[in-house]
Amino acid sequence: MALGARLEVRQGQGLVITPQLQQAIKLLQLSGLELDAFVEAELERNPLLAREDRDPDVEAVAPDPGAEATFAADRIPESGAEARLDISHEAEASPGERATGDMAAGEDAGGAIDWSRTSGGGFESDGDLAQRLSGVATLRDHLFAQLSVSGLDRARLAAAGVLIDSVDEGGYLRCDLVETAERLGCDAPFLESVLVVLQGFEPTGIFARDVAECLRLQLIERDRLDPAMAALVDNLDLLARRDMAALRRVCGVDDEDLREMIAEVRGLTPRPGAAFGGEPTASVTPDVIIREGPGGLWNVELNSDTLPRLLVDRRYFARVSAGARTDAEKVFVSDCFSQANWLLKCLDQRARTILKVASEIVRQQDGFLAFGVSHLRPLNLRTVAEAIGMHESTVSRVTSNKFVSTPRGVFELKFFFTASIASTGDGEAHSAESVRHRIRQLIDTERPGDKVHSDDRIVEILKVSGVDIARRTVAKYRESMRIPSSTDRRRMMATAG
Repeated sequence: MALGARLEVRQGQGLVITPQLQQAIKLLQLSGLELDAFVEAELERNPLLAREDRDPDVEAVAPDPGAEATFAADRIPESGAEARLDISHEAEASPGERATGDMAAGEDAGGAIDWSRTSGGGFESDGDLAQRLSGVATLRDHLFAQLSVSGLDRARLAAAGVLIDSVDEGGYLRCDLVETAERLGCDAPFLESVLVVLQGFEPTGIFARDVAECLRLQLIERDRLDPAMAALVDNLDLLARRDMAALRRVCGVDDEDLREMIAEVRGLTPRPGAAFGGEPTASVTPDVIIREGPGGLWNVELNSDTLPRLLVDRRYFARVSAGARTDAEKVFVSDCFSQANWLLKCLDQRARTILKVASEIVRQQDGFLAFGVSHLRPLNLRTVAEAIGMHESTVSRVTSNKFVSTPRGVFELKFFFTASIASTGDGEAHSAESVRHRIRQLIDTERPGDKVHSDDRIVEILKVSGVDIARRTVAKYRESMRIPSSTDRRRMMATAG
């Protein structure tokens, strides 16, 4: 068969995702914070976009109908019977590297270390200034205050600054001494001697590398680290399992002494740094708010605080369009105008899609809202997608990183999607989350003197109530809730008694 080159013309169908459609799909899965960052970037890039509160005299322009964000079958109706929509379109080096440099600088200059430069950010940085103004002392500030009066030489001061930067919020040292010594150009014994000094700082137990060392430092400070107590601290795994017989053997004490030792260990602090202020916890802002209405109905609405309020500066567009002289300038202005219109349509489509998905979830899980987690129904993405006429992947993107405020608390939208546990009869299947709740309830009702429920016994109780579940599934759910086994729970009750 002869080989040769030739031209062929073929006709076929294919799906092409334009950059505009890619942007619309991307916006669906962004969280509130990510959406804010995206909008800020667009405001800087596109001069025709403006926030509503920036210029109240700017006129809003309706988005171009031809630029509508279409998701094939995922068309959103203008209104729904169960939902309300309220949205408008109007118009440097690491801390360790800094400390290493300061060590060399201190040696060369022959003077004291400048703590406004050493070990990550000066005292006049924005974060430190805000921290001082708030009046909350951080663990790092507390340790550096003690270091400033420790009397260490310059080299040890710089090394200590690196170790302080490696302490986590609980007070534990999270660095390898050998690697840190190599990075600082010193030997490990030198760094160990610095660590010994730092472990004498307040609060007691600081700079420990594990829980056992943290407890040991506190016992040394109390002059209570005798051989029996040292053996107890070295075998915390036996204490966690409540294996009192093994603990008595390794410690060489009787039952009464062991109980006193355990009580003393329980009085220690496993996280000595937790008492100090740390990074502020970011609060979750719900994207959807669900309120109970009259007649047992639920009102679903978007949280207006999470919706970007943007507009197109029509007057500025008219001015720059009239002043554009070259073809490049005209194309740039036209592109900015069309992209601004498209962004407004995408944001509107995103809001409507979130509202529609949330409304269907509320319809499916109204039992949870009314009666609690025991009435949570099995639900998957396909069920919601088919009910509202969208693709399953669209529902998945909408429910990612989105939160809903309900009378029962704030939940991620994915919380309402749970696996199905079959019923023993012809009844309705059970939600995996509701089964977990029942397992926790059964274990919480256990009391000293009563028979502790084994996993097999829990299976029997659940089957009587209509839940067809395997023992290994019960064990998996119990472990996911960090509930000990029946043997460990029995030991815990005996210890408590």
